[in-house]
Amino acid sequence: MLFAVATIVISGARLIDGRGGPPIENSIVVIEGDRIVSAGPGAGIRPPQGETFDARGLTLLPGFIDAHFHLGGLKLPNMFLNNGVTSVRDPGAWNQSYDPVKKLGVPIPRLFLTGPHLDMAPAAYPDNSLLVNDPEEARAVVNRFVDEGATALKVYFRLPLASIRAVCETAHQRNVPVTAHLEIVRADDAIEAGLDGIEHVTSVGTTIADIMEAEKFRQAVTADNKARNEGRYQLWSKIDFESPRVGRLIDLMVRRGVFFSPNLAVFERRNGDRGATEMHAKACENMRRFTGLARKAGVRVVVGSHSNVPFAETVWAYQREMELMLESGMTPMEVIVGATLDNAKFFRAEKRIGSIEPGKLADLVLLDADPLADIRNTQRIRGVVLNGKWMDRAALDETLAQVEAAARKQHASDRSSRLAPAAVRAAH
Repeated sequence: MLFAVATIVISGARLIDGRGGPPIENSIVVIEGDRIVSAGPGAGIRPPQGETFDARGLTLLPGFIDAHFHLGGLKLPNMFLNNGVTSVRDPGAWNQSYDPVKKLGVPIPRLFLTGPHLDMAPAAYPDNSLLVNDPEEARAVVNRFVDEGATALKVYFRLPLASIRAVCETAHQRNVPVTAHLEIVRADDAIEAGLDGIEHVTSVGTTIADIMEAEKFRQAVTADNKARNEGRYQLWSKIDFESPRVGRLIDLMVRRGVFFSPNLAVFERRNGDRGATEMHAKACENMRRFTGLARKAGVRVVVGSHSNVPFAETVWAYQREMELMLESGMTPMEVIVGATLDNAKFFRAEKRIGSIEPGKLADLVLLDADPLADIRNTQRIRGVVLNGKWMDRAALDETLAQVEAAARKQHASDRSSRLAPAAVRAAH
């Protein structure tokens, strides 16, 4: 069922509002149009006339926000919406890549786009990169992408420090944040240059590792992008957490208010798994340990799925990241805040989304069980509210069927185009 009426009342749920405070039992949330007009204990709110949903025994949260989503075809945005993700940021794709998704005419998560990676040759992902040769070019590119609607910029690991600084200075003049995938440039230098966010725990490896090991890694990656694949595990397997390098970086991240999306799930390797060794397992253990230490010190750790990860079905990559953040030492409430309000702050959209408060957009997720008791309960989706429109399981499934049909039609059209004679293709 899809409610698209003027007023919706969700009553009786356990309310986790995204701000980190204690849950509110037997709550009432009132939505008018696309906005939340009241939220709190049921005894303190007199519900107006409207469509009422009895949510006793269920848990209501803000819609999940994905800081690191990659488009995987027409279906993926809608599939993530069905699993509670109401906003996504793609940190590294041409904005035009999302045009076919927008044209579907079905509910999809709120899109926050950055444009392609800002990188230098040889780019690791040429199709999703724009090459920037110097700081002057970097400034021009930032203004171009912001004019085209980018809500953040992402610098990639070959971009030199001077160009990163130019990107940050120009983006901040436009009130747009800058995030980064770093492996050659040191994370502390990039933060001092103005960086707002860090994607991937591996981005900080060369800053906290032994200086000789870090330089060996940098030289290998400078010579060959593929050296990252095994090199990052080798580097992280040897991290010395007694080194002052670790504390210095974490202190800097706290002091500068850096947002950290570790993407633990995409790097996950377990000893005994196919192709994994004790070295891989130790590296991942150290990645989780660093994440936990960072959060404990006050770094704002947010949830980013990377869309596809080794130990979860694609549609549950976001929830797998939550599980690993919990394994790193974060509490369930810290993970939920990282998934909601802190991510909204990372997007500079906290006045609109990220928590269940009067005046904010009505993006919500209703769960069958309490995620504070078990973070895996974030997979037990009863319904989703996007822009004030309530979609229960049946409505979500019906929409997904429409998207799948559109994807099949597009695939058949693409295949027909590939098989058509050259003369026919030219005529079109």
